[in-house]
Amino acid sequence: MCGIIGYTGPRAAVPILIDGLKRLEYRGYDSAGLAVVADGRLSEVKAVGKVHQLEEALAAHAGLEEKSGCGIAHTRWATHGAPSTPNAHPHLDESGQIAIVHNGIIENYQELRRYLEGKGCHFRSQTDSEVIANLIAEAYEGDLLAATAATLEQLNGTYGIAVVSVRHPGLIVTARKGSPIVIGIGKGENLVASDVAALLAHTREVIYLDDGDIAVVTADRIDLRNVKNVPVEREIAKIDWDMGAAEKGNFPHFMLKEIFEQPETIENAIRGRIDHSMGTAVLAGMNLSPRELATISRIVIAGCGSSLHAGMLGEYYFEDIAGVSTSVEQAAEFRYRNPIIEPNTLVIPISQSGETADTIAAVREASAKGGVVTALCNVVGSTIAREAGRGIYLHAGPEISVASTKAFSSQVVVLLLYALMLGRNRRLSRSDGEELAREIEAVPGLIREVLREAPKIKEIADRYARFEDFFFIGRGCLYPTALEGALKLKEISYIHAEGYHAAELKHGPISLLDERHPVLALANDIPGKDKIIGNIQECRARKSPVVAVVTRGDSSVVKMTDDVIEIPPCSRFIAPLPTVVALQLFAYYVAVARGCEVDQPRNLAKSVTVE
Repeated sequence: MCGIIGYTGPRAAVPILIDGLKRLEYRGYDSAGLAVVADGRLSEVKAVGKVHQLEEALAAHAGLEEKSGCGIAHTRWATHGAPSTPNAHPHLDESGQIAIVHNGIIENYQELRRYLEGKGCHFRSQTDSEVIANLIAEAYEGDLLAATAATLEQLNGTYGIAVVSVRHPGLIVTARKGSPIVIGIGKGENLVASDVAALLAHTREVIYLDDGDIAVVTADRIDLRNVKNVPVEREIAKIDWDMGAAEKGNFPHFMLKEIFEQPETIENAIRGRIDHSMGTAVLAGMNLSPRELATISRIVIAGCGSSLHAGMLGEYYFEDIAGVSTSVEQAAEFRYRNPIIEPNTLVIPISQSGETADTIAAVREASAKGGVVTALCNVVGSTIAREAGRGIYLHAGPEISVASTKAFSSQVVVLLLYALMLGRNRRLSRSDGEELAREIEAVPGLIREVLREAPKIKEIADRYARFEDFFFIGRGCLYPTALEGALKLKEISYIHAEGYHAAELKHGPISLLDERHPVLALANDIPGKDKIIGNIQECRARKSPVVAVVTRGDSSVVKMTDDVIEIPPCSRFIAPLPTVVALQLFAYYVAVARGCEVDQPRNLAKSVTVE
């Protein structure tokens, strides 16, 4: 859950490393550091806080920014040891000759640390990562690749690493196991990173490392091997992201930009995937024939966080539209509870990054049990996409804000396409399929209507920014939507927000309701509205302020609420999409009113690559 960037080539390394860290800061931002090999020296600079603190610390190292050379850098999300300068990366071996940056967790680091301390090694940090640098130094006999490979053989856990040494100027050794590493191919220069976002300014050609790969990278050479020192080949991938997609433009925050991008990102997710002549969806990446699809008797969806909520909507879609029994699993529990995966079970792992550690583990468990695995993720070439071997890309572009917005809505619309295709494969009539296809294509326009309501939503949000607790309630497809709305609010505003099925409110949570506990009720004019009106009355009877999301033109809820947010009329399957955009805006404006760090909320990181 941290960012790695490395550079080797003729240009000054420091500005490239700093720029890369800024583009990776959404992956971790409690400390940052860099190490550069230049003029026969290994120079290290670290700082607690965000990358701009590291830039300030560089002021004390005159001339370093102008020196050409080879370097590595890191922005951290703490796992072992509190944010501090000693715990920040890079970590040097005791002699100061070797520097490493590391993402992941070394599970046997305490045993390795005791071993090294027994040999007289002194540690400067509390991290698990520092043992790597000292083990490489111990194994070093003139070959940095061999020393690194020997060290990796001793590690239990996950790693994405980059290593430099003063003895090997211009050379980076990088490797991965469970934590992503991508090599950027430049002209007379090469780069290493944990995410392609750090490479977009320099190249669009990359190589994704597989687990167990290790590489030697110089300005003019990339030598790929496995940890047994056997040469391997990996294909060169092309990155089609627009560089502007990773910039804020005229928006004050990435989150607001990404909220407003949703009409376009959903159009990208839909484009070329609807067959009007047959009233169905075309999802070529699944690589399943109609006959194979017809044999699917059960669907299991696995995800974490917002992806889990999208999966819960998928459960409604697959069962109601396609008539396929579906269950949704929290990916972290999937492999530990010995799930039943029958031969005709379709397993759908969902992950924006494609690098979520728990979801990767679910993919491997499902594959081992003989399930048909088809992934749904946003990042081309990611671990989940490659290991699943089949799946559907979101085409949402880079999502920089930690709180997911456009990726979530793209996940939902792709699951809806998925259900349409399975439905037409089974019981859904052609005319019903055509109608649902038209409704899906109308989603971008519905979201544009919601975005035009942003000033009104801001006014409401400003009135509720003072509260410290919030309940979100919904029914049917709007129940997972309520969960997602509550998650957005708690992530970025630090308000304690809970999402509940509206019927569950009176099974415990109602005991908390009073004038200090507002309720946001999803009261759209779809099946279930009459029931949620009753739940709203229960909240009002306990003096809780009520904000309701309602369908434009429906006045039946207005008199019993304090504030309403209107969305355009749409069917029950489509309603979660414009509704969640309204909830994203509400959370955003509450967080801004409270002065919170919207794009980089405390304690969170974008890509959760540790368990």
